[in-house]
Amino acid sequence: MRIIWRLFGLLKNYWKLAILCFLFLLIATGFSLVVPEFLKRAIDTGISIDTQTKQATVNQSLLWYLGLGIVAASLLRAVFTFGQTYVSEYIGQKVAFDLRNRLYDRIQRLSFAFHDRAQTGQLMSRATQDVEAVRMFVSMGSVRTIYIAVTFFGILGILIAMNWSLTLVSLICIPPVAIIAIRMGVKLRPIWTRIQQEMALMTIVLQENLSGVRVVKAFSKTQREIDKFEKEARKYFDDSLFSARIQAFSGPLMTFLFSVSTALIIWWGGREVLDGQLTAGELTQFYFYVTMMVMPVRMLGYMVNMVSRGVSAGERIFEVLDTESAVKEKTNASTLANVKGMVKFDHVSFSYAGSSYESLGHVLEDISFEARPGEMIALLGATGSGKTTLVNLIPRFYDVTSGEITIDGTDIRDVTLASLRQNIGMVQQDVFLFSATIKDNIAYGAVDASTDDIIAAAKTAQLHDFIMSLPKGYDTWVGERGITLSGGQRQRLAIARTLLLNPRILILDDSTSSVDTETEFLLQQALRQLMKGRTTFVIAQRLQTVKDADQILVLSKGMIAERGTHQQLLREGKIYPEIYELQLREQEEALGKEVLP
Repeated sequence: MRIIWRLFGLLKNYWKLAILCFLFLLIATGFSLVVPEFLKRAIDTGISIDTQTKQATVNQSLLWYLGLGIVAASLLRAVFTFGQTYVSEYIGQKVAFDLRNRLYDRIQRLSFAFHDRAQTGQLMSRATQDVEAVRMFVSMGSVRTIYIAVTFFGILGILIAMNWSLTLVSLICIPPVAIIAIRMGVKLRPIWTRIQQEMALMTIVLQENLSGVRVVKAFSKTQREIDKFEKEARKYFDDSLFSARIQAFSGPLMTFLFSVSTALIIWWGGREVLDGQLTAGELTQFYFYVTMMVMPVRMLGYMVNMVSRGVSAGERIFEVLDTESAVKEKTNASTLANVKGMVKFDHVSFSYAGSSYESLGHVLEDISFEARPGEMIALLGATGSGKTTLVNLIPRFYDVTSGEITIDGTDIRDVTLASLRQNIGMVQQDVFLFSATIKDNIAYGAVDASTDDIIAAAKTAQLHDFIMSLPKGYDTWVGERGITLSGGQRQRLAIARTLLLNPRILILDDSTSSVDTETEFLLQQALRQLMKGRTTFVIAQRLQTVKDADQILVLSKGMIAERGTHQQLLREGKIYPEIYELQLREQEEALGKEVLP
């Protein structure tokens, strides 16, 4: 019931239109109730039969007036029904529009911790299928619920006033029909919940397969993926067919019961006519009213079904809307301005509590260091040592479990997220490019940047010459996720995109791992000039990057095991010399340089 009230609460911004819609509905229902009255008068007054001669006398003028009245009432009913249908659909579409935007806004604002455990296919299903189910509930369910109530009780009152005994006879079949409709809805609700879940699972399989189609083909697993999708599609098919079977059984059964009701009306009503308790016109009028009452009762099952789908969809949508971000901005957060670039970690620990990585325990533990303005900090360590997690804490993709991180002496939790991230440029390890032009991708974070600025950033990232070799230059279209570019080209484009922001703090997460030695050498020359006056954190496996660092932090099991310069760590370290021998010596020898003592 709570979900239903929340769904009706979506109408609060459109309550005037909702009232107008219900007003149209009442007027249209009123005109529909007039028609049987005209039919009764046409039979009882427009046509009279002489009991002696058995000849009929027709009042042509009255029949014309009554016929025109029926046409006029039907026309006015159609006009107001159109208004009700249009307004209700408008409200439904507006609610769906608002709900999709709220859902998308919430997903965008939730922290990395949410996206660590959320599945893309599930979120896509909620933003499409579930929102559509809610739209149907709002635009049709709420209006038709009122229509059912108004029509049923309005006609019931008329029937009782006409002939209470015949009314009781006609209502004999109503309770079983209502029970069938309600039971059908009760049975269908869990089925529709499963169907919506299965639709989400199909979307997940489809999304993953399309994104990883090259991996699938490379490992010759096409048939396996086909079988996986067919398995999920089969579940969706079976439950959908089961749902259809329930509705297919219930519909004819209700029709049969109404046929029984019709037979009873004719039998009992015929006796009432013979006894003089009813006229032939009144019996006809009574039958038409009962026929009109049949539709809302039959719609009850459809409405229960629609409500079931709407509630199931609402639960899934509100689950996301009610999710609180693990990273919250304080109400009185200040703006981080005039950043110099002093970054300090003070006894910082972090664990992925509440995410799919919770079993990892503490990923970082008691991390303390300072990065002065203009310094470059190199982070080294084995896979899983916490390098990427450490830099992800600086822009507050996650919040520290304990300790604090400050920029220029200000705790980053005390400033707005927008101002914090505007001062941090980040090239992540997994480079994501949008389906747009190269120019648009470079200017993604600075859409107002001039063409000259974009070209300058591309030149700094050693990408300009490659771009100019393309037929359309900077207007060349980049495929989905940048698939038309090589790994090194994607990383250089991502670097250019970050450089265009001109941030005070740079984070390069293994940003040169996919470029060759020559390109990296040129890139390092440009980055040296760029990083002057900026605090830079670099996760890299390249010797040149490590040697240029003002401070090297060697992480092991989430802790800083060693720190110092390249030469200091070679002389005094234990872990760093091993890393050097395994990963860096070959690079140095390839460059023809002498090994430092």
